[in-house]
Amino acid sequence: MDLSFVLLTWNSMRYVENCLNSVIHDVERLTTSFEIHIVDNGSSDGTVSCIESFTKRYPDSIKPIYLDRNTGTTYSRNLALRIVQGKYILVMDSDVEVPSGAIGGLINSLDRHPEAGIVTPRLIYPSGKLQKSTDVFPTVFTKLYRYFFLRQIETQEAARKRKEVVQEVDYAISAVWAMRSELLHRVGLLDENFFYAPEDVDYCLRVWKAGCKVLYDPTITCIHHTQEISRGFKFNISTWHHIQGLVYYFRKHGYIFFRPENIRTGKR
Repeated sequence: MDLSFVLLTWNSMRYVENCLNSVIHDVERLTTSFEIHIVDNGSSDGTVSCIESFTKRYPDSIKPIYLDRNTGTTYSRNLALRIVQGKYILVMDSDVEVPSGAIGGLINSLDRHPEAGIVTPRLIYPSGKLQKSTDVFPTVFTKLYRYFFLRQIETQEAARKRKEVVQEVDYAISAVWAMRSELLHRVGLLDENFFYAPEDVDYCLRVWKAGCKVLYDPTITCIHHTQEISRGFKFNISTWHHIQGLVYYFRKHGYIFFRPENIRTGKR
């Protein structure tokens, strides 16, 4: 098996059909073997029916896992990551659309950078505006600032002129991650002590500590509809899970106000 996708759904009816169509259309151009593991977190909006329709059309490629409740992002993704067969793995949100050539571009980027643990593309909103999908490792101060001023941060970042070259980043949100399967043996699975977030920050930090890099490739663009319900500051159950996750993250890695020095090299 060449390529494994790991998709997570939860009441994703508005997005999952376009996501799967875009993935299948793009990967079929590569004439490569692939599998799509879809883990549904107890959807109640018709998402399961949509997945079943794709399973009937692509019975050898679509491999669904149906859960009876929302188990968060780590336990559910790990269910699929434990059984993937591909040399390359793409972890994706179900509200992502991949333009033609994006998947091949991510795989080529991994091949060009053997030091990479994760390669992530530039993400944009459907409007075409830049989405802030990478950042430095957080402190309690930067997380608070991001909660309240994310839109302003994205506007400022979009206005900056950046070189369109592959660059190292501390972490990337897990909307689209490309990795080699061997990374799972080196770093392990997602930490299931996180229910929702910031499991992606934690995993990227672990990738760096394992001696690999997290790379951002702005020459590849994907569309992210971001149904992330905690985006912006709205206090709800998702926000509460995020706060709990942050507390655990800071305790786990032993900092809160100041990022550890040389964290990318694994030295503390």
